[in-house]
Amino acid sequence: MPLNQQILLDNRPIGEAVASNFKLVSSETPALKDGQVLVRHHFLSLDPYMRGRMNDTRNYAAAQPLGQVMIGGTAGEVMESRSPKFQPGDKVVGMGGWQQYSVVDAEQPGALRKVDTTQVPLSHYLGAVGMPGVTAYYGLVKIIEPKAGQTVAVSAATGAVGSAFAALAKARGCRTVGIAGGPDKCQYAVNELGFDACIDYKLYKDAASLSAALKEACPNGIDGYFENVGGMVLNAVLPLMNDFGRIAVCGMIAGYDGEPTPITHPALILRSRLKVQGFIVSEHMEVWPEALKELGTLVATGKLRPRETIAQGLQAAPEAFLGLLKGRNFGKQLVKLI
Repeated sequence: MPLNQQILLDNRPIGEAVASNFKLVSSETPALKDGQVLVRHHFLSLDPYMRGRMNDTRNYAAAQPLGQVMIGGTAGEVMESRSPKFQPGDKVVGMGGWQQYSVVDAEQPGALRKVDTTQVPLSHYLGAVGMPGVTAYYGLVKIIEPKAGQTVAVSAATGAVGSAFAALAKARGCRTVGIAGGPDKCQYAVNELGFDACIDYKLYKDAASLSAALKEACPNGIDGYFENVGGMVLNAVLPLMNDFGRIAVCGMIAGYDGEPTPITHPALILRSRLKVQGFIVSEHMEVWPEALKELGTLVATGKLRPRETIAQGLQAAPEAFLGLLKGRNFGKQLVKLI
């Protein structure tokens, strides 16, 4: 069995996460038992939710244990199998974590899923046709429930979730407005992702000025908003929400380092009779098949052209992750492991 490099959570962040919170180790890969498969990971997914798991505080899921392999989605290839469900050479996705190899119990429901790479590249199963894409689908289709002609908006517009959101919203006939950081990202949002407009939040010093810019892009107000950021961005969007608007809350990256993210005018929720709903996509596995079918078709037909930022080698994962939290990535952040 191969020698396996792994990255563990060595200590918990105090405020901002730093590279020294992680530790690179090597270990022997255990021999397979009946029903298990050995997977060699080709790609590791880095996602904002991991930052919340690093804290030992109340969350929607258990905290990442110290001294264990960091949680994370992976895409790779079956190298050896003692399960009739998988054969060597099968391309698979799962939650293999920050390591080069994983031994997976193939009998555990949902632990490993075969994927077809003839039309969709393997890496996209960690982004547009994976958890981020399904996240966009659930928030848009099940919470925002848009109608053709309505205006929808999304923060972190050029990330893995935001880019999928754009394709799904345009397919439903919506005016789709993004919020992103930097002129290059905003140009990509409009020219390649199909957004009708994209606002560069970095040009604005406060929620009021950002809100004024958004109002120009959304002259008929906002009917549905997909929240990834919180803080100043949410405070800029709330005054523009139409009566009976819907807000799907997926992330609050502005507060992941422990900084408070207060809502400046919460009375707007009452005044406009808004529905504000948080969700965790792993709690809604029933929608995954329908979502993945539509997302796979959008990628295969070129209607969704996701961009990726790829770090090379497992040892690059901590700095790439910290860059993701600062918005330095362009599109989906991955680590290539082979």
